[in-house]
Amino acid sequence: MADTAHRDDGPIVVWLRDDLRLDDNPALAYAAATGRPVVPLVVLDEESQGVRSLGGAHRWWLHHSLQSFAASLRGKGSRLTLRRGKAGDHVREVIEAVGASALFFNRRYDPASLSVDEAIADALGDAVSVERFTANILHEPDKVKTKTGGYYKVYTPFWKNVSETGFRDPIDPPEGFRQPAAFPKSDALEDWELLPTQPDWSGGIAAFWIPGEQAAQERLEHFCDALLPRYHEGRERPFADETSRLSPYLRWGEISPFRAWHTANAHAAGRKTIASEAIRTFRQELVWRDFNYHLLYHFGRLGEDNFNARFDDFPWRGSAGDLKAWTGGLTGYPIVDAGMRQLWQTGWMHNRVRMIVGSFLTKDLLIDWREGERWFWDTLVDGDIASNTSQWQWIGGSGADAQPFFRIFNPITQSEKFDPKGEYIRSFVPELRHLPARAIHAPWEAGETLLRQTGVTLGETYPKPIVDHGAARQRALEAYGTVKG
Repeated sequence: MADTAHRDDGPIVVWLRDDLRLDDNPALAYAAATGRPVVPLVVLDEESQGVRSLGGAHRWWLHHSLQSFAASLRGKGSRLTLRRGKAGDHVREVIEAVGASALFFNRRYDPASLSVDEAIADALGDAVSVERFTANILHEPDKVKTKTGGYYKVYTPFWKNVSETGFRDPIDPPEGFRQPAAFPKSDALEDWELLPTQPDWSGGIAAFWIPGEQAAQERLEHFCDALLPRYHEGRERPFADETSRLSPYLRWGEISPFRAWHTANAHAAGRKTIASEAIRTFRQELVWRDFNYHLLYHFGRLGEDNFNARFDDFPWRGSAGDLKAWTGGLTGYPIVDAGMRQLWQTGWMHNRVRMIVGSFLTKDLLIDWREGERWFWDTLVDGDIASNTSQWQWIGGSGADAQPFFRIFNPITQSEKFDPKGEYIRSFVPELRHLPARAIHAPWEAGETLLRQTGVTLGETYPKPIVDHGAARQRALEAYGTVKG
């Protein structure tokens, strides 16, 4: 798994990024196994060229994740060193400070991070052994190739290729770490000021999530015990807690995809109550995440450029008012507004609703997918450098293996199908809570008497629709007609 053989002298600096866990962390495990002193290091780098700054929800999660991880390391006899600034400067400085002869880290795959990692390895030269490991996705993007030697642009053959190869077993956490003679100077986490203060908007997120490795493991066990048996059905119900909700834990590396894959398989093998379609769907979700990284690795500008170049000439609308209504959950379409408010309150949105709100932005409003991607990056606790960009291109029609642009979700029929009783809408759009199920999906069709009886005044207590879906659909198809080939 490693690129080079171990050197047998001097401390090892383990540079951690989106892998804040002890379990199945190859860089940490192999460093500890050498018996040499280990120095765990995290650098918050938002300064190196091309590196994307974290969003607000990211920062909240990272603060609490680092707190949890630091406590776990202390329990193993080690200490976490924190630094902020350019990784190239701080990694080399820490190596020099402790006299390290090796640097271990788990691989990253976006272009900016790859550039940083390679520059550091080159700068260290032969004086320091550099070892890289596969930890956070199930495959190496440069190792999975089509029959013609290229990379996959369609998910189904990618899934078949990757899923049939099998994946390594997870690695147990180290029993402990040998300490260096002295740990290097560390920043105080509080000095990073990652938490929101004026105002503190994180109350809903804190009520919904517990960051950290222990919480990740507990969620995986709960999912496998209670939700996996009918996952293929339950994952489509936004009104119920029936998804894995592992996405932020995978994004921050608080649990590994190998552990998730093998744990779910073990549960499925031991219980006849788990439908074969359920475990296959969960596996496909893990491999879909890999597919996004596969695309990002091979098409590095996935977050900026249309994967399908025909969309470079697409006539997107620039409407600040419509964009503001969408981000604020004030479009007048209850399922869309519920999703956007869930996102703001909890830092997360049900996947089915992500597709609905994404379709509404890019097709009903004809607003560039990049605007949606930026908003999600700032507000999602699971905003992932590969998945967020790839999914927005997918829903906008410009991505690899994308949903065709002419497939335009009807927010009313989607709402009726996936939230038939309006439970999800009532949870996040309380001003409509007294409307009956037959009226809650399209309140403008309810009639004045029912609206008055339930305390709804369109345009006052709840907005009128900012666009007519039928007319918007026709406008979107006409716009697509200008670029389709």
